[in-house]
Amino acid sequence: MNDDRGSASLEFITAGLVLLVPLVYLVIALAQIQGGSLAVTGAARQAARVFVLADSPADAHERVEAAVRVSLADFGVAADDAHVTVTCSAGAGAECLARGEVVTVTVNATVPLPLVPDILDVQSAASVPVQARAVQKVSRFWGAP
Repeated sequence: MNDDRGSASLEFITAGLVLLVPLVYLVIALAQIQGGSLAVTGAARQAARVFVLADSPADAHERVEAAVRVSLADFGVAADDAHVTVTCSAGAGAECLARGEVVTVTVNATVPLPLVPDILDVQSAASVPVQARAVQKVSRFWGAP
């Protein structure tokens, strides 16, 4: 009698599971990070676009917040943890909305890794920061009647 009969299939299934589960997790984690990267890229691009098209500085900041919130929500990234910075060569804030000014919008967010439980504050350690920057120029006709 051969004692190894039928053990090859058991070894194949065991080795397959041991190798397959981490590989599947890696693919899912990379897909989630890529989705977060695309989300902040789109958010920065849309925020820069709506900022330079706004009629007033107050309206511009409201539009930027809304654009970032919607863009991140489209990819399932929490907008509450996102940080948006609007800068230009003249400084930041209302001075950026002037003719010919180049506006830079930077969006920072964190993408949590999948299947990490939210206990003992592990979620903050098991997340990947992503950042995107977009540049738009205010029209030379901005504010013209």
